[in-house]
Amino acid sequence: MAREVEHTPDGHDVVIDGRRWRATDPGLPEERRQELVNELMAARRAVGAAKRAEDLEAEKAARARVHAAKVGLGERGPKWWERPGASG
Repeated sequence: MAREVEHTPDGHDVVIDGRRWRATDPGLPEERRQELVNELMAARRAVGAAKRAEDLEAEKAARARVHAAKVGLGERGPKWWERPGASG
């Protein structure tokens, strides 16, 4: 079942199940966005595998991958709408 996703009026955030999250940068080319989403999902699976294996180093590395993918998507790090030339 798909979750209902609501965008804030300024487009900077999405609201999912009543919780507010930073939106993905709409200025990302679709191909790059998909690459980052694929990496994010793989990294999240790696976090789960590391936790099941109780491998703290692997979990730390996988969480760093999650963070890097989310920064690339604009969901963490500098606000994409504040960059020069940003569309938001």
